Amino acid sequence: MNSLIKDWTDQLFDAAETGRKLNIRGGGSKSFYGGAETGDLLDVSVNRGIVNYEPTELVVTVRAGTPLAELQAILAEKGQCLPFEPPHFGPGATVGGMVATGLSGPRRQAVGAVRDFVLGVKLLDGKGELLSFGGQVMKNVAGYDVPRLMAGSMGTLGILLEVSLKVLPLPVAEKTLRFVMSEADALEKLNLWGGRPLPVSASAWSDGALTLRLSGAEAAVAAATLKLGGEVVNAPDAFWISVREQTHAFFAADAASAAPLWRLSVPSVAPSLNLGTTLIEWGGALRWLRGGDVQLIRTAAEQVGGHATLFRGEHALKVSTGVFQPLSAPLARIHRNIKSAFDPHGVFNHGRMYPDL
Repeated sequence: MNSLIKDWTDQLFDAAETGRKLNIRGGGSKSFYGGAETGDLLDVSVNRGIVNYEPTELVVTVRAGTPLAELQAILAEKGQCLPFEPPHFGPGATVGGMVATGLSGPRRQAVGAVRDFVLGVKLLDGKGELLSFGGQVMKNVAGYDVPRLMAGSMGTLGILLEVSLKVLPLPVAEKTLRFVMSEADALEKLNLWGGRPLPVSASAWSDGALTLRLSGAEAAVAAATLKLGGEVVNAPDAFWISVREQTHAFFAADAASAAPLWRLSVPSVAPSLNLGTTLIEWGGALRWLRGGDVQLIRTAAEQVGGHATLFRGEHALKVSTGVFQPLSAPLARIHRNIKSAFDPHGVFNHGRMYPDL
């Protein structure tokens, strides 16, 4: 690993001196997400392997280039998992890409996001310094919580070397139920059930049907199933994987028509936005939308206290509209200050989040 760090440091210094940009990439499975990749490729996928795994402590430390599927297989052998169900979007998905994009799957509504499970990181910053933050325990910190700051940073702050993650046991029992209902009724039910002691671990509404997953102790799942009713779904794992990996019919239609795919993060109690064909996750807090007018979408999301991201779309559209919701002046200043502190020469993943970062 020392030779890798030296090689990357040499490339970093050369890029800083010549004004070049470096494009950090692991497996490339999420290259479609965010602004266009620019600069010379810096392949970090060779930095792989488990550094330390303590099943009894529910903590694993892994090199950032480790394939996500490999890590999940090792955890499954011990009856454990990454509880936020990170999407892969391809066989090359890595742990570093998981953290850099900060994307979570269906179980996020019950357990939290990627950032909530990142305990510590090691990274190489834009000054060529090897930095360590956090550790292998949950604790309060003063100032910026840097490990969480890395989640969703799109590789703009440095090269992730190692990540320490909190893991959890696999659920003892699960059951998936389906209910035929409108979008408005689904949102009402999801918020009603969300305020009750029900073991709901995932939800998805699309095309007139609400699908609900229950996870936990056998008795709790059985009692909730009896109380809620609905139709029991056969082969539920295939359904939730299709939602997580965006192979579900809703997303497949998007790919066929090449219509832009929008990701709206809004309060779960927000009413139907009536913007077009929609798939709803996370108890109403995540709305996927195909096509539509950019300004209408972003205005509608902002009016209910949320924001809209152009998740998949053509390069020209990304350039003209921006991928992420435009920042307010104070937030933009904070982003620039953080970028300057970690990457003063602006070498890493330029433009992947915002054009000037």
